Amino acid sequence: MDVSAIDLDALEPLVSDALDELPDWVQEAVSEVAILVDDKPPEDWRGKGLLLGQFHGVARSKRGQRAPMSLPGRIELYRIPILRVCRSRAEVTARVRKVLGHEIGHALGVSEERLRELGWF
Repeated sequence: MDVSAIDLDALEPLVSDALDELPDWVQEAVSEVAILVDDKPPEDWRGKGLLLGQFHGVARSKRGQRAPMSLPGRIELYRIPILRVCRSRAEVTARVRKVLGHEIGHALGVSEERLRELGWF
């Protein structure tokens, strides 16, 4: 899909809608996680393939409640890589849901292997 077809301002509501569709318990569990949208991953990212999203922080399963005065965890979704793997707006909407769900899984402490087993990749 042409990366100019959907800009950041148009992608943000798709992310918000995907978050709103999650069960209340999931929304509550990640209520202290900042969810951000950016054009692309940081320049210093050196992983394999396209990075569609990323969780930064300590998984809830490892820390319990966030320590006072500490920064919250954050989930970043990357617009350009997401658009590059999609062929239509409908695919973008579905991919945003999947990437957000995958990164929320990490925020809750679910391993990459388990997320893949569950189809959240």
